[in-house]
Amino acid sequence: MRTSLSGPGSTSTTPGREPAGSRPTPGRRTARHDAPITPAGLAVKVILLGLTAGIAVWAAFPLVAAGAWVGLALLVATTAGLGYLYLGRRHVPAKYLVPGTLFLIAFQVLPVLYTASTSFTNFGDGHRGSKDEAIVAIQTASVRQVPGSTEYALTIATTGDPAGGPLVFLVTDPATGAVSAGDGDGLRPLDPAEVTVAAGGRVTEARGYTVLNVGQASLRSQEITDLVVPTAGGALRSSGLSRAYQGTAVRAYDADCDCVRDTETGRVYPADAELGSFVAADGERLAQGWQVGVGLRNFTRVLTDPAISGPFFGTLVWNFAFAVGSTGGTFLLGMFIALALHSPRMRGTNLYRVLLILPYAMPSFAMLLIWRDMFNTDFGLINNVFGLGVDWFGGEWTARFAVILVQLWLGYPYMFLVATGALQAIPRELTEATSVDGASPWQSFRAVTLPLLLVALSPLLIASFAFNFNNFNAIYLTTEGAPFPADNPTNGATDLLITYTYRLAFGAQGAEFGFAAAISLFIFTIVAVVSAVSFRRTRKQEEVYA
Repeated sequence: MRTSLSGPGSTSTTPGREPAGSRPTPGRRTARHDAPITPAGLAVKVILLGLTAGIAVWAAFPLVAAGAWVGLALLVATTAGLGYLYLGRRHVPAKYLVPGTLFLIAFQVLPVLYTASTSFTNFGDGHRGSKDEAIVAIQTASVRQVPGSTEYALTIATTGDPAGGPLVFLVTDPATGAVSAGDGDGLRPLDPAEVTVAAGGRVTEARGYTVLNVGQASLRSQEITDLVVPTAGGALRSSGLSRAYQGTAVRAYDADCDCVRDTETGRVYPADAELGSFVAADGERLAQGWQVGVGLRNFTRVLTDPAISGPFFGTLVWNFAFAVGSTGGTFLLGMFIALALHSPRMRGTNLYRVLLILPYAMPSFAMLLIWRDMFNTDFGLINNVFGLGVDWFGGEWTARFAVILVQLWLGYPYMFLVATGALQAIPRELTEATSVDGASPWQSFRAVTLPLLLVALSPLLIASFAFNFNNFNAIYLTTEGAPFPADNPTNGATDLLITYTYRLAFGAQGAEFGFAAAISLFIFTIVAVVSAVSFRRTRKQEEVYA
């Protein structure tokens, strides 16, 4: 017989039950933030917070120099918030959520916002800076040597590597012997104690600069010729590797008329605030302009300009066909291989799986280059093996078939792996039950296996579609968008919108970053809408088979 002693100051000690006084009160959380911090955890916290503070201090100086007070205030607030959050023991969930949120904003939200803001401007070649910067560039680019121009002894130097560092002109004034250093930002006088000048005024040594010898300077002769050093009276330009002259700008800005006057030809180029350029009466535009807002012009240009709208919508249709064909083809092939190896009658499945995922293990860029050579008309493996003479990348449809075939070979191992995992998660009892009910293998696959596979793989298929919709490498490393029609060398038959955008942004006719950003927003919107609709349908499918 078991007895229980109880009395004043005693508690129940029934085995297997906690003392009544030790039970947590319902609705009351047990305090866990009083746990002691280990030395290792404290060291990690100090190091990370120290790095955060150091990065904040480093980033504050350029913000102050640029007068970006809003950015500075945001930096201070963020740093102070992180310090408050991680120095205390409260707000434990936020300690895990805040870093991911900050990285999301830095690497996802901000780039999208910057792209959106760029799409409403004319930002591109010739329109990268402000109006004042454009005026300086126009004047310095028009510098000419005139009779009586002052000539200086010139030494070529750099502040970095002799082969690629920024170039600097070290010039010696023939009248005073003073040495100055000049680059694209202008001339700066040097302390005579910090330079060594040889006979003839040539600088042989200067503190903080690396003097280039004749061989090193000769390799960069074009850069030396293109370098213009602005001065109060015009600009300095090189005349060979040992002399420089003080030139005079033949194009000068006139603030009274807000125009640029050419003293040689007498032409006048008034400023056009809408275009961000100096434009003459006959429409001639100076190459150097400035960045201005253009509203919806980049977006309407895509839809209304016949030279762009036709190729754009044609590329959009092919883009959908490529994404759907690549995603659907790789899924079907990977799924059927996974089904074959999932059969209990199959032997040597581990060996087959290793061999089948080899394309996935290889670097994709190397495989794309190899496939490009395999499709070569003259010495390609495909034509030689099958005795064909097909110009695969020369025809519109053969080139499209080739890139989809390459993508099928590169993409099916991924679908094979995920389908294998999903098949192993499906209970065999379900398929065995359909067999008992008299269903054929095809009926069992269609009614049970395929729906359950789609429930598991639909998010991956959506992600694969989004990836293939913007699969830059698959096109650029195989066909580079070719073949191109004779009347439009900027838009090829195999171009996706992403490669078309790349060609607009970095093409030979000049970069148009604002226009490319507008097309990027079109791509973003299309992928976002397709993904949202697909995820919605996926959720409904999950509810049916839950």
